[in-house]
Amino acid sequence: MSAYLQELTIRLAAAMGNVPEEIRQIHANWVWSQQQGDGGWGGREGTSDPYYTSFALRTLAITGELYGERAEQAAAFLRSRLDKQETVVDLAALIYGASMLENAAGVDVFDAAGSQWKDSVAAFFETLRRDDGGYAKSATSNVGSTYNSFLVLLCRELIERPLENPNPLIQFVFDQENESGGGFREVKQQKRAGTNPTAAAIGILKILDALDDELREDTIDFLGQMQTDEGGLRANTRIPIADLLSSFTGFLTLIDLGGGKKIDRTQLLRYAKRLQQSDGGFHGAEWDKVCDVEYTFYGIGCLALIHADLDN
Repeated sequence: MSAYLQELTIRLAAAMGNVPEEIRQIHANWVWSQQQGDGGWGGREGTSDPYYTSFALRTLAITGELYGERAEQAAAFLRSRLDKQETVVDLAALIYGASMLENAAGVDVFDAAGSQWKDSVAAFFETLRRDDGGYAKSATSNVGSTYNSFLVLLCRELIERPLENPNPLIQFVFDQENESGGGFREVKQQKRAGTNPTAAAIGILKILDALDDELREDTIDFLGQMQTDEGGLRANTRIPIADLLSSFTGFLTLIDLGGGKKIDRTQLLRYAKRLQQSDGGFHGAEWDKVCDVEYTFYGIGCLALIHADLDN
């Protein structure tokens, strides 16, 4: 069975067929234009890092543009960072990026690292396992994080080191649910559920085949409340402004749960289109003035998902 992230990439690539060719090409060209001399990509300022590189590679993979000499340069950058990652987020980004390169361009980032590197990564993840069943953000954190737990599960799939006993993680996710209003929290101490922790929680339960109908309906209702008058989805009920990250993860989760029609998809499409720039790239929100490769992935992903969903 394909890993969750690989299946998602295939889904998005197929959905891109509903996006006009010139739109697909202009954003792919923009992403390539942001590649730095070392083969990687950076954020809005600073040097290349695996985090932004992974988003660039994901965009290029779903647009069908990840191949050739520039892909080889990206692989060289990731190889140079194999032993320099200190957080789950950085490791996840490196593993994501490597997966994109292997599947789209036939380039193996781990060819010289061997199985020992993957074993060491799996062992590192377990140092972050907490008594609540989740995985913490760092060695100094005493509680599990919904998002980090999702990243660990994704990475374990991609490096072929699956969890031996997933039940504590499933219970951890159930404990993160906000009983009063649906949705899931990032850490249990928080009082408010959010769009992105909810997407991560549902992703975990989907991978581990632990979703039930009641939870499905509660989550659809929760995410349905996240759409704002702008058309996009917001991060939580206390934030009045939508953003592309929440719009992408929230809508993807609604589709996965069979609730894509819970929100106004035409308004969501208009929102995403307003944030795309004529020369390529996406802003992150209405107030944003700068494009970056992370929000460009969310933007092109939104266009693909919405176009495909409206056509069904």
